[in-house]
Amino acid sequence: MTVIDAVYTRLPGPSIAIQALRWSITFIFLMFGIAKFAAYEAEGVARIAEHYWLFSWMYPLWGVQGASNAIGVLELSAGALIAAGAWSHRAGLIGGVMGITTFLVTLSFSIGASLWQKNYGFPFMGSLAQFLFKDVVLLAACFALALDAAHRLAQTRKGAA
Repeated sequence: MTVIDAVYTRLPGPSIAIQALRWSITFIFLMFGIAKFAAYEAEGVARIAEHYWLFSWMYPLWGVQGASNAIGVLELSAGALIAAGAWSHRAGLIGGVMGITTFLVTLSFSIGASLWQKNYGFPFMGSLAQFLFKDVVLLAACFALALDAAHRLAQTRKGAA
């Protein structure tokens, strides 16, 4: 057995990677969800969201802070369900799908937006692109968590039958 083989046999399984994703995404949703309750974040979100068709209806009804609070509640709920996925496959699946939806919505802000740095163009990102493009990996992480939960839920149901 080579040294490389010895290292490979001692590596943890993929379930450790899923747990790392679960808790890192939970942390992201917790921190960003809590931030939505602060005035600085509510104003920042409003600059992007108040004229966007998916969110524009919220601002006349609830105002800048109320709309941000609603978004914060959704983010905290997604994070809580993803965390609960450590014990409940159903909760993990719902949380993963909520996360996927969250990041698809935020990435949809890039449709028709000016994403490239003025006077430079592609591939030089402007501030909106820098804000949004990180969500691609967060979307992939939520997708992996949702798939893992769905597979585990299916295995549980198979075993119960």
